[in-house]
This record gives sequence, structure tokens and C-alpha cells, in this order.
Amino acid sequence: MNNTTSGKLMTPAVRLRWHLLAVAVVLIWGVTFVNSKVLLNHGMQAHEIFTVRFLLAYACIWTISPHRLWTDSLRSELHMVLLGITGGSLYFVTENMAVKTGYVNNVSFIVCTAPLLTTILALIFIKDVKATRPLITGSLMATAGVALVVFNGQIVLHLNPLGDLLAFCAALCWAVYSLLLRGAAGYDSVFVTRKVFGYGLLTVLPVYIFHPWHYPLAGLLVPAVAGNLLFLGLVASFACFALWSLVSKRLGALTVSNYVYLNPVSTVVTSALVLNQGMTAMAFTGSALILAGVYLANKKAQ
Repeated sequence: MNNTTSGKLMTPAVRLRWHLLAVAVVLIWGVTFVNSKVLLNHGMQAHEIFTVRFLLAYACIWTISPHRLWTDSLRSELHMVLLGITGGSLYFVTENMAVKTGYVNNVSFIVCTAPLLTTILALIFIKDVKATRPLITGSLMATAGVALVVFNGQIVLHLNPLGDLLAFCAALCWAVYSLLLRGAAGYDSVFVTRKVFGYGLLTVLPVYIFHPWHYPLAGLLVPAVAGNLLFLGLVASFACFALWSLVSKRLGALTVSNYVYLNPVSTVVTSALVLNQGMTAMAFTGSALILAGVYLANKKAQ
């Protein structure tokens, strides 16, 4: 992708601001792991969390989105459906189900391999993406750093086939979503984000056939539940998804996807503050590896 903003040459200073915005979004998303964990501990199901989260986000984004209902063609509309599934319903439901079903360390590590999967898929399916040494080395370095941060001194990897499969499905969904955003470049980023929210909500409905809503509505007013849902819906979804679509257009899907490696850094820090889970020397080393890997992977990114 060329270094352009609205058709004009992007200066280094402007490009740096877009990179910093991508970092900020990913660090916020890293915090959401703790938010979801709190809500799961309060008895909400994965699809219930997703539904409330995206309903809040959709209600907010409707106020600022172009009020057109459809895209320009059936093909583009189906493209939006795929975005809603891969970046919405299927991604979030499988991720939260994996957290509930499997081992948290495994899930965190597998989900954070999404940028590596994005790179692999891009190399296979996108002609203008080349396997440069900085890209491959940086991606592998960041993946190793994620492993150190997530396992945080615990070397034993527990196997849970179902949980691990769900986590891999989530990672693959996000990789596909990142690349599909390239095909939505002709539409306003806020409009695209609204379509993602809308189709995410529609495609999660079949889950309720097998797992009906059971969480008491009065429970949504509990401060801990309401606070975490508001953060997930208004900040992590409404604001961050719109910004991510915009940043992906400016910097390119492959470039911004590498910042997802930073996700566990904010997760570990937040866990230490909220869940009293301390950081070890291995976690600090892993964080440094992630930062170095992301820098190297993006050093020559276009």
C-alpha cells in the first residue's frame, strides 16, 4: 500500500501518528481480555457478552455513520457480511468460548498468532506482498515474545484440543478480517464499521437457538458488569473498530496487523493491576521481544 493519505503523499510525521494510533487501539484491546474474564466470572455467556457489546457499539455508531443502508453492489454487501462474521460474531464468540473452555495461557498465545497468520495468508493470496527478511524475522520474534509474556514463567503447555481449536479459529478469523478490510477501502471507515457491527449481530443469532439467553437482565445493572460492558461497547468496539478500519486504510492491513502482537503486553499489565497477577522477568523479556519484533516487521512495510 502506498504512503498516501487521501491521495497525497504521507509525511513521516503523519505516518508516525497513524502508527501511534494503531498502537493505542491494540493496547486498549489487550485490556479487554480482563474485561471479558470479569464478565464470564459474573456468569455471562460468550455470545451474551458479544451481543450487548455490539448492540451498544451499533447504537453509538449509527449517530455518526452515513445513514445509507446498503453498499453499491450485492458482491460488496456479501463482503460486509464476511467482515461481520470474521471480525465480529465468529471471532468474539470463539475467543470467549476458548477462554471458558480451555487454558487461558494457551488461548492468549494462539489468538495472538493472528498477525503471523495474516502474513502467511497475505503471502499466499495477495500478489503485491513479498516475504522480506525483516517481515518474517520480526513476525517470528514477536511471536516468541508473545509466548514469553503469556506463559509468564510457566513452561508447561497444557493441551486442551477443543479450547485450542476454538482459539485457533479466532486467530484465523482475525487474520481473514484484516485482509478483507483491504477490499472495503472504497467505503467510509465508519460505514464499514457499522456494517461489521450490524452483520456481527445478525450472524450471532443462530447461537441462541442452541444456547438461549439466560443471564438475568437485572444483573446488567451490577456496577462491575455494567462498567465492563460499557467499556467493551463504547471504547473497545465503537471507537477502536472505527479507528482500526481507518488505520488499516492508511497504513495497510499487513502493517497494522503486526501491532496485535502488543496485545498481551497491556493484558499482562492490566492483569497485574486488576487481578493481582504479577509480571516476571520472563514477561518483561517477552515484552521487549514483542516491541523489537513489531519494529523490525514494520521497518520496511509499505
